Amino acid sequence: MQAADDRITGASKSLRLHWRRMLALGILMVLLGMIGLGMAATFTIASVLVFGVLLVVGGIAQSIQAFRATGRKSTALQGSIALVYVAVGAVALYDPVAASLSFTLFIAAMLLVVGALRAVMALDMRPVHGWGWVLAGGIMSLLLGIAIIVQWPLSGLLAIGLFVALELLIGGWCSILFALAARSFAHSESARLRLA
Repeated sequence: MQAADDRITGASKSLRLHWRRMLALGILMVLLGMIGLGMAATFTIASVLVFGVLLVVGGIAQSIQAFRATGRKSTALQGSIALVYVAVGAVALYDPVAASLSFTLFIAAMLLVVGALRAVMALDMRPVHGWGWVLAGGIMSLLLGIAIIVQWPLSGLLAIGLFVALELLIGGWCSILFALAARSFAHSESARLRLA
């Protein structure tokens, strides 16, 4: 019991000291997300370029591992994986617009498959309380996948950037709300400790 109290006191002290940083981070993320909503195509291209760099770096790392692998078959397989990483990364860097169009179709297909599977899973769960939420999630994924395909190729230039912008907004608001809750908790915990 004492260890749990010590953790709570330590968490309270940390929240008291750092809630402002979390609030500032949340505000920055919300501002970037709002900018991203206005510049979704730019966010898409930037995201694809970063992804391309990561793939090339991952491919180089994989090729280094391939040369360290034992056995000819293992070296060939790992080398092939490295080539795929580098090739896809190079295409993303060379033509980020074409890459974003392709990635967006892949995302749409994934949403359609996941949505259908989630809907089937929900119907299988039907007697369980809350199965409707799973069905609603499946339907939303299906609708989002259909919307992306119907609006393609325009969606290919906007969807990825829009997802990044929305993630920044959601993450930012979560950080802001948690920081404000942490501040409130820290103040109430400080008052409780002073009274004790």
